[in-house]
Amino acid sequence: MPAVSKGDGMRGLAVFISDIRNCKSKEAEIKRINKELANIRSKFKGDKALDGYSKKKYVCKLLFIFLLGHDIDFGHMEAVNLLSSNKYTEKQIGYLFISVLVNSNSELIRLINNAIKNDLASRNPTFMCLALHCIANVGSREMGEAFAADIPRILVAGDSMDSVKQSAALCLLRLYKASPDLVPMGEWTARVVHLLNDQHMGVVTAAVSLITCLCKKNPDDFKTCVSLAVSRLSRIVSSASTDLQDYTYYFVPAPWLSVKLLRLLQCYPPPEDAAVKGRLVECLETVLNKAQEPPKSKKVQHSNAKNAILFETISLIIHYDSEPNLLVRACNQLGQFLQHRETNLRYLALESMCTLASSEFSHEAVKTHIDTVINALKTERDVSVRQRAADLLYAMCDRSNAKQIVSEMLRYLETADYAIREEIVLKVAILAEKYAVDYSWYVDTILNLIRIAGDYVSEEVWYRVLQIVTNRDDVQGYAAKTVFEALQAPACHENMVKVGGYILGEFGNLIAGDPRSSPPVQFSLLHSKFHLCSVATRALLLSTYIKFINLFPETKATIQGVLRAGSQLRNADVELQQRAVEYLTLSSVASTDVLATVLEEMPPFPERESSILAKLKRKKGPGAGSALDDSRRDPSSHDINGGVEPTPSTVSTPSPSADLLGLRAAPPPAAPPAPSGAGNLLVDVFSDSPAAQPGLGPSPEEAFLSELEPPAPESPMALLADPAPAADAGPEDIGPPIPEADELLNKFVCRNNGVLFENQLLQIGVKSEFRQNLGRMYLFYGNKTSVQFQNFSPTVVHPGDLQTHILSAWPSPAPPGSTPMIPVPRPVTWPLRALHSLR
Repeated sequence: MPAVSKGDGMRGLAVFISDIRNCKSKEAEIKRINKELANIRSKFKGDKALDGYSKKKYVCKLLFIFLLGHDIDFGHMEAVNLLSSNKYTEKQIGYLFISVLVNSNSELIRLINNAIKNDLASRNPTFMCLALHCIANVGSREMGEAFAADIPRILVAGDSMDSVKQSAALCLLRLYKASPDLVPMGEWTARVVHLLNDQHMGVVTAAVSLITCLCKKNPDDFKTCVSLAVSRLSRIVSSASTDLQDYTYYFVPAPWLSVKLLRLLQCYPPPEDAAVKGRLVECLETVLNKAQEPPKSKKVQHSNAKNAILFETISLIIHYDSEPNLLVRACNQLGQFLQHRETNLRYLALESMCTLASSEFSHEAVKTHIDTVINALKTERDVSVRQRAADLLYAMCDRSNAKQIVSEMLRYLETADYAIREEIVLKVAILAEKYAVDYSWYVDTILNLIRIAGDYVSEEVWYRVLQIVTNRDDVQGYAAKTVFEALQAPACHENMVKVGGYILGEFGNLIAGDPRSSPPVQFSLLHSKFHLCSVATRALLLSTYIKFINLFPETKATIQGVLRAGSQLRNADVELQQRAVEYLTLSSVASTDVLATVLEEMPPFPERESSILAKLKRKKGPGAGSALDDSRRDPSSHDINGGVEPTPSTVSTPSPSADLLGLRAAPPPAAPPAPSGAGNLLVDVFSDSPAAQPGLGPSPEEAFLSELEPPAPESPMALLADPAPAADAGPEDIGPPIPEADELLNKFVCRNNGVLFENQLLQIGVKSEFRQNLGRMYLFYGNKTSVQFQNFSPTVVHPGDLQTHILSAWPSPAPPGSTPMIPVPRPVTWPLRALHSLR
């Protein structure tokens, strides 16, 4: 780059910058800038032509003002004129202004392209570099179309200087990332790959960056680069720090180029040529050997450069996964970093060893560091390092160390950060299920998990333990005894109550012979938790009670008394009320044989992929389950609940009788076909078919409460799915058949919201909410026609003992496709007798 002479100092620019820095307030700064902008504008519009120096000075001032955060709307043409100057400093300022201020859609792009084309054809290396830098900085598609064919030619030209080749390679990389279809590399591929043999290390570094990006899309076209990359890497690794003085960084020769070459090799499988592969293995061994040598400098820059090459080498070894000796050596080297004083090195070592643990060659070597990893899990201050330690323990786990790892993770869970507790819970549940030697240990582990971190135990976890206990006869008695003892704790988590309610309802008879766990004791223990639980858990416990009547007839009178209580039969929650009524009637009317048939023991669950593992994969990505999916190192390990289905979409599909215990939401009824036209205004609002996986969504009660949040009074249309009117429909287009009114009305037996009435002209919908003796209802009237309703006036008729607060109806006329609503701004107070008579 040419030296800047003393005359290029631009004293006026220096004075202006000094004035800006000396301003005492924002107002003073703006005043000074406006004064300067007026001066520059007058100079540009004046009759006297400005010389190159003046243009450069004023353009620099505009650039500085822009960098201060002020808009610049003139001076662009003067900057373009600077591109035609033969002075480097003037041309440089022109390109700088264009790169920063000119938009890619500017009208000046064609003029700029002409100036760039002239500079690229000038064969002046300095001007060519400035032009290439401008193309890369702007990076517009129009520039790419104009110069995409010229830049590869400049890159591979024999008479191009090294600095121009560097700029051309990086410019081509920028254009390829912005518009890959504009870079035609077919005829230039071989010559670009040959740049890896260039004598100039800067050209090689730029070429490696370009080739690494290009080969990801077309690996076959650039596969010849592997041998050249290995050759160049071998020369760098075997060279002394004095051989590459210009590219030696703190006694490490060409560290950036070495890292780029190692990353390029990770884009391809191991070389097939024995000579190339042998040379590459020798390079990797040399890097590992140098890592053992004492450092040549105490500077942190030296260790950073050295470790960067080492970690990239280990990444390549892991990528190949074909050299057992190198994999073990890499594992041992990473093991030394586990106790390094640098936190970043410990983090990187744990992260790399997680990948090594999935290899059949290095898994045993990784297991030798289990004590160090456990210590890191306990003592590390940085939460990210502790999380990587937990990941590594999860990855190195097998049947030989499962109990030790699970116990340590359970112990860590008591003090773990809240952000990672759910992930730790999932991993413990997966490991306990995958490597359980006896089922009693598995049950103990899951119950401990619920006891320690019950708030973070998702439904998938306790669903899974119920599935496994149901499917295994030899663990059912132990599970019933263990969960009975767990429920005796004064503070018991609700998830424990759910598990206990299900297991005792199914297998409580297995421990009923012990006086300490007799049927009345079991019932009393469960019922003591009833009033402390949520609606979903209470519904499950009611199902357990009816199961007890079948298992233990001596408890029938006591349980019927509970079901007959006013708090159940008149419960404000429709689910609990319905269960209490139906279970009481079932126990009173049905014979013993019918009761035994209806309430028989749950059948085994179908074999399926663990829903816990599926959830962890969704949380951490597809590679999260590699430690469990990898059967190479432990072919004898199988899921204790049977095989694995190929599709995880059926993870949570319950058996038809699972509804009896309320573990899953009932499948939604088939929705009537949606009418065309404006009728779709209400269909989505009142649909009870959430787009979620079965069994993984919220409980019916939670969905009910979340759906019935009332809209703001000032926004009566907030509950509409699509407030825009539908397209006009002709009189002959009346849409699909409308369901009968009785069918629509019958849905309200179990639902509080939906379509109440519908014909070809009108659709009436209801959204309602009930809490104890309070109710709130919203009525929607949908005009399905293409014309306005005249004198539209809905009327609400109610019993005399029903106190209501109803606002006036939507003003008439009702426009086509509209949905008027009658909102109720404050609760409607209903006597309990009226509430129950409505239901």
